[in-house]
Amino acid sequence: MNSISSNLNIMIKACEKASKILIRDFGELEKLQVSKKSPSDFVTNSDLKVEKIIIEELKKARPNYSFISEENGIKKNKDDSNTWIIDPIDGTINFLHGIPHFAISVALKSNNEIVSGLIFDPIKDEMFYAEKNSGAFLNNQRIRVSNKNKLNDCLFAIGGKITNELNFTNRRSGSAALDLAYVAAGRYDGYFQKDLNLWDIAAGIIIVQEAGGIIKDFNLKDIKNVNVIASNPNITVKFNEKINNF
Repeated sequence: MNSISSNLNIMIKACEKASKILIRDFGELEKLQVSKKSPSDFVTNSDLKVEKIIIEELKKARPNYSFISEENGIKKNKDDSNTWIIDPIDGTINFLHGIPHFAISVALKSNNEIVSGLIFDPIKDEMFYAEKNSGAFLNNQRIRVSNKNKLNDCLFAIGGKITNELNFTNRRSGSAALDLAYVAAGRYDGYFQKDLNLWDIAAGIIIVQEAGGIIKDFNLKDIKNVNVIASNPNITVKFNEKINNF
């Protein structure tokens, strides 16, 4: 593995441990689809279990850091300048329906800046990660955003409610974290979505940036109703103009 910080190493270990639960539960969920039990209750339990493991592992290593997480909200600790931001299952609806496209997302915010991010897709065994000024990686291989410069040649990821018809090629995957990771890896050329939560996108922000992509500025103090636009730098202006009315 390329040289990484102790904080990122802690994040990787926590995600790997939690992913074992997620993989097992995903297998059980396929059986549950034909039973009388509620799959949604089962998924909520999976969310809680995964988040609990991640928080426990991070706390062991950094007991004073604060937390922002999907299930537990904001938990301020002695050190509120360093905050872990956690989404235990990004792509919950995919998970619920047995679609193998979801991820664990963990980021570290330090002094109102994302400095580390990790998105782990346990089913495909793809781990995307980045640290400030150190580049972005997928399973130890350096990744870069695409270099396309014509919108007609591009493939975009979108999410949420769209009121107007889109006249460019796009896909909906159901996972904001993986959409951003795929932009970073050059699989998508851009991505936009409105009304997200910070934990959906915190890790993806730095992964895209460190892969050479552009993220439209927003305030990291906003926890909810966050709008995100990400793309390779060659199409940023054209892409922003295109989606200005959505």
